[in-house]
Amino acid sequence: MELKDKLVSSFLAFEEDFGADNEVHQIRSQAIKDFEDLGFPGRKEEAWKYTSLNSILKHDYSVFPKKEEAIEYRDIKKYLIHDIDTYDLVFIDGIYSSHLSQTTHDKIDVCLMSSALNKPQYKPVIDNYFNKIAPKSGLNALNTAFAKEGAFIHIHKNKLADKPIQIINFSTGNESALLVQPRNLMVVDENSHVQIIERHQSLTDHPVLTNSVTELYADKRAIVDYYKIQNDKSTASLIDNTFIEQQAESHVSVHTFSFGGKLVRNNLNFYQKGERIDSTLKGVTIIEGKQHVDHNTLVHHIEPNCESHQDYKGVFSDKSVGVFNGKVVVEKEAQKTNAYQSNNNILVDDKATINSKPQLEIFADDVKCSHGCTIGQLDEEALFYLQSRGIPRKEARGLLMYAFANNVLESVKIPEIKKRINKLIALKLGVELGFNL
Repeated sequence: MELKDKLVSSFLAFEEDFGADNEVHQIRSQAIKDFEDLGFPGRKEEAWKYTSLNSILKHDYSVFPKKEEAIEYRDIKKYLIHDIDTYDLVFIDGIYSSHLSQTTHDKIDVCLMSSALNKPQYKPVIDNYFNKIAPKSGLNALNTAFAKEGAFIHIHKNKLADKPIQIINFSTGNESALLVQPRNLMVVDENSHVQIIERHQSLTDHPVLTNSVTELYADKRAIVDYYKIQNDKSTASLIDNTFIEQQAESHVSVHTFSFGGKLVRNNLNFYQKGERIDSTLKGVTIIEGKQHVDHNTLVHHIEPNCESHQDYKGVFSDKSVGVFNGKVVVEKEAQKTNAYQSNNNILVDDKATINSKPQLEIFADDVKCSHGCTIGQLDEEALFYLQSRGIPRKEARGLLMYAFANNVLESVKIPEIKKRINKLIALKLGVELGFNL
């Protein structure tokens, strides 16, 4: 049985746990019909032209994981960021782990989607925000149909989250192959501020496919800093779908660090629905072997006097493949827009590949918009200069690549995150950079 047919047939068993009276039953039922019609995306679709899912859809994935595996803190310690105090939401094979997590209901709501979908006190937020901005597609519909668990974050009006929120999804390998579908809903009310860290991590080499959907709403003058760390095993694949709606004078930044995984696809969409909005999208990709990372971004400028900044850097070795498809749409009403988009890449080896397609669709006449793309190899003159100063060629290459990627980190606002990413970059480049990270 093909995976699509297996998922459709599994839906009835999934819905039995909730019943037809559940608030989101109609949404789920429509979603599974949409998935049945749309299926998984193929390379005939323009947005998926350079990324095929065939190699990861061939596995016989378990749709319903077994009971929570006995994972202890020592098993996951190295994946956590210990230098800062955080609220932690830890999921094991898609199931919430209460003894590894720390949540609160004081100044902010940090809890589970399963609670938010079923408890009356969360109904107004669910009714207003759940499944409202994720566009219609096969992958989004599949996630919505099986939406059960994930992170529910609500930062109330005029509140500052006193520490970052860390969301970590672990896969134990208890199943021979596992499909997990986290569903996150994040609502940041007016004049509020939150920092979020997200990671997906396999603990064994068994195949894992994660199809994640996150909806994030930033109200007036809200500030959101969102960090995605992707450094998984070569048998794990991630399709990360994140959709962000911003209201007037809000500031949202998303930093995506892609260092590992078999296939990673990041769909990141921003919708600006107010004036004086600032949207920041930045990423660093460093991969090797036959790894594949695809960044697909959209910034939709709808109102005037807004800004967006995109800066993605990639370093590709061996037979790895990178894709960048960035799109900026400026509507006729969005005068005085300032939109910047840049994608720069280094191909370390001749068999590495990058497919880059920056796009601008501008319908306004009073704007400042630019986009650019570079693809090349390391500067031999710079290499020679460093070697002439006594630096071995391997270390010189590492220093140049580090300098190339490092400016993306300048806008990271959590020092401990910056330190962690610095170390990961050094590790991926395989050199000792010779200074204190």
